[in-house]
Formats: sequence, C-alpha cells, structure tokens
Amino acid sequence: MMKYINEIRKKFRKLPLFKTRDAVIIITKMGGTRGYAYLLLNHLAKRGEITRITKGYYSFEEEIEVCGFAYSPFYYGLQEALSLRNLWEQETNPVIITTRKTRTGLKKILGKNVLIRRISQKMFFGFEMVKYYDFWVPVSDVEKTLIDFIYFGEYLNEETLTEIKKNIKMDKLKNYLKKVPKRIRNRVLEILKK
Repeated sequence: MMKYINEIRKKFRKLPLFKTRDAVIIITKMGGTRGYAYLLLNHLAKRGEITRITKGYYSFEEEIEVCGFAYSPFYYGLQEALSLRNLWEQETNPVIITTRKTRTGLKKILGKNVLIRRISQKMFFGFEMVKYYDFWVPVSDVEKTLIDFIYFGEYLNEETLTEIKKNIKMDKLKNYLKKVPKRIRNRVLEILKK
C-alpha cells in the first residue's frame, strides 16, 4: 500500500489538482487494480491527506482556488477577478468562467460556495496567470473583467467602476471590443463615458 501512496504523492503533490483517472492509470501500471485505486483515493481523502474537489478530481491542496482546474479550460472572473487583482476589498465566492458544457450556478466545493458561469468559445480570451500562494491561476485582466460584467449582466457599483476605469489600458480594451458582439461593445463604451 505504501508504494502506491508514495507514487501518488510523488506524481500529484505539486499539482493543484489531479484526476481519478490519472491515479488509476498509475496504480494499475504498478500492478494494482482499478478497484484498489479507488479504495486508496478514498482512504487518502478520509485521512485528510487529499481533498475531493468534485466528481473525479482530487487535490493535495485545501485552497478553494484549485477548484477551477476541474472545469478547464477556465479562468476566474467577475467579482473574483477584482478580488484577486486587489481592485476591491470585498470577500467573494470564487467565480469560475468556463467553456465546458457543465451545470452552471452555485455549487458547494470544499465547504464554500463557488459560482460556475459558462461563456462562449468566441468570448474566451483576456486572462493571464496570476500567482496565488504556491500556484498560478488564470484570472481575467481588468479589461476583460469589465466586458464580462456586461456580458453576464452583472451590476457594477460606482466605486468599483471608478477603480476599474483607473486600471484599464484603453488600447487593450479597444482590441477586445473588436471581438465582442456589438450590443456589449456599445454598452461598455457607454459605461466608460459616465
């Protein structure tokens, strides 16, 4: 049993997340069975060494920000992007924006509320990797965050809008606006004039 546990630790400890399928492959290559792999993961989860993020995904991390990797391709956006970029002080639930066909809405992951939003492939741009403790997560940049607020019909108060406006790079925003539907482009430009 220890040789399997050590191999799981070696392969996955430095990753934010790993799939059950990957652990099964490793254990079966070492001579174990598929059933034993599931039993081992369950044992490690009960001991608290790994955490079940969602069906088929585990992590050695207990940070809520690892949950987005279960919805790849994804980025953190909207209120969560504002928090991760220090543009507001409010505590937020993680907001995962993904192109995957998955159930959207509020989910409970690691005992916390996480909001899953789906976005079209055409609108999947405008994010970069940001350091979050010991790992990197994709987060929408300020310009795309503003566009996403309009795209998803989310409310932006004046204080937050002022902070966003201070941090926007107009050249980058203009390039992004060429990629979005006309109604969103017009709404963004209207908001910026206020």
